[in-house]
This record gives sequence, C-alpha cells and structure tokens, in this order.
Amino acid sequence: MKLEEFNYNLPEELIAQVPISKRDESRLMVLNRENKTIEHKTFKDIIDYLKPGDCLVRNNTKVIPARLYGKKETGANVEFVLLKQLEGDIWESIVRPGNKLKPGTVVKFGETKYVDSKNKDQKSEDPKLENEYLLKATILDIMEGGTRKVNFEYDGIFNEILDKIGLMPLPPYIHESLKEKDRYQTVYAKYDGSAAAPTAGLHFTPELLKKIEEKGVKIANVTLHVGIGTFRPVKEENIEDHQMHTEHFYIKQEDVDKINDTKKAGGRVIAVGTTSCRVLETIASEETGLVRTTEADTGIYIYPGYKFKCIDGLITNFHLPKSTLLMLVSALAGREFVLDAYNEAVKEKYRFFSFGDAMFIK
Repeated sequence: MKLEEFNYNLPEELIAQVPISKRDESRLMVLNRENKTIEHKTFKDIIDYLKPGDCLVRNNTKVIPARLYGKKETGANVEFVLLKQLEGDIWESIVRPGNKLKPGTVVKFGETKYVDSKNKDQKSEDPKLENEYLLKATILDIMEGGTRKVNFEYDGIFNEILDKIGLMPLPPYIHESLKEKDRYQTVYAKYDGSAAAPTAGLHFTPELLKKIEEKGVKIANVTLHVGIGTFRPVKEENIEDHQMHTEHFYIKQEDVDKINDTKKAGGRVIAVGTTSCRVLETIASEETGLVRTTEADTGIYIYPGYKFKCIDGLITNFHLPKSTLLMLVSALAGREFVLDAYNEAVKEKYRFFSFGDAMFIK
C-alpha cells in the first residue's frame, strides 16, 4: 500500500495544545465496524458501550520528565531527551545539537550555584569559580539513527533529580507549555520509563474507572514504555518497507489471567490505546488469541491486512496523517471507514492528537 493512502487534511487549529479541564469530558467518536455507523458522544459515555464480562486493558507506564537542558564544558547550551534506559545509568538519548556532541563530550545539568572549589559551602557570583550541578553526562557512543549512548553520574536518586530539573517531553506538534505535569500522565500511571504518554488513557478518571469496575468489567494492565519513535514519520512510499522502532514491555500473570478468562468466557478484550494493543497482539496465540506472561521488546507493525488475534475493540485518540498509528487503526476498522470518520471529525471540529478527543472502535 502507498503512504499517501493514509493522508488526510487537518487544519492546524484542531491540534489540541492543552488538555481539556476535565479528563472525561472530552468528546468521543464511536465507530461501529459491523454496520459502519458513527456516533458522537462524551468520553464518560464509554461506560454505556462496555458490557459485564468485558476486559479493559490499559498501559500503566509512567512518563518521566525526560527533557533536560544543560551546558557543555565550553558553556554551550544543549538539550537531551532520554529515550530508553539501556543498563544501569546508561541511557539512549536524543541530543541537540547533534553535530556538537561527539563521544567523550561531557554535559552538566541542573546548575545549583557557583562555589569555591576549596570551600563548597561558600556561595559566590564569581563565574571563575567551580560550578555545582545535579547531573553529569558523558557521551559514550553514537547509535543507529543518530541517538547517543550516554552515561550519567549523580548523587542521590536519579528519578528524583529528573523530577527537579526535567521537563515533560511533549510531542513536537504541541507548542504550549504544560502547567501541570500530571496532565501528561494517566491517573493509573505506575512504572517509570516512558518518553511519551499512552494518550488514550488520559481521558479516564478514578471515578469513571470505579464505575466501569462496578459494572462488571475487568481491568487489566500491561506496561509498555513508550518511546519518541512513536512520533517518527513514515518516509517510505510503500508502507510495507517501513521499519518499526522497538519498545520494551511486560505483563504480569494476574493480568494474563484476567485477559484469558475473558476470552474463554466469550467476553471482549478492549485495548486502551495502540500501545496496549501492540503488546496484546505481540504475545497472543495465533490459534486461540490467549496471552502469556512475557517481558520483551516489540517491534510489531500493524497495518491493513493484519489479522487481529486478541483484541475485540480499541479506545484511541486521533492520530497524525501518514502515521503507523493511523495504519493500525485502519487495520482494525478499515482504511476507508477510518478516513471517512477522520474527515467527519475535522468537519465537527474534534480536537486532535495527544491532548485531543477520543475514538472507540467496537
């Protein structure tokens, strides 16, 4: 298939720059695959489309404040975006400006004050004195795609330092600053590791989740740490030639049991977001659709022609034109139907992308 077949026209003003004030009051477009109908609802109405015996599968990864601004020893300003913890204190990172950050370069982040190197307690404004920083990074190697392998040195707890000096790594199409860090975090985020939020889950509130469980719907978790590669554009004219990025995931036995019990009882497995979908489809049996406890990396690439093994429905946001996420949604609901729905969303002025409105494909 050609990349252009997944294009659509999106006015820039429909790209949501800030989150809606109440998470579950975003809009919800409901796509019925069986009769090709579209309904317009509010997200909290999702409960009306869930049935006792269904299983909602969500991604409980937590976004780390992975964007760091620091200085080289020359005083030049640099930017890092942490992508993936490789081992210990060694991370894969996007760096800017890339051509100035070669192996061996040292960068420091989180300047606290100027100090006298002989008397660490003495404050001074004299720039000739030694600087004190919270975090030191050394470039170890240049990785495939131009990212860097970086070793960090620090005193204390790494994630606590990130909380102090790091910023949320918002997608490149969001130009507004985020006033509250937790708005780029699901209410059930638990395990640190993502460079981007699993945004379909941003619409849920604790109250809505409680009502869903009270209705008899099981809630299971997977953990997939989302990378910046999720925003990487497809450049190949033939979509089959695109190489997917890989992301690390795991799923626990208690969650496997909930999903498999649902499948065996004839209930529906509904993925919250494309990340949850990719995990389930990676680990599902070809024959039965049942899943297993797994920790691994997935580079699964889902586009039209793919036969889904596990999921029966998907809650998702509206995705970028020509993106692998739009291809995944098209694989589930049909390319023409999805593009018709997107064109209607544009007409009805839905809010698009990470802080935008939601879609439920059933």
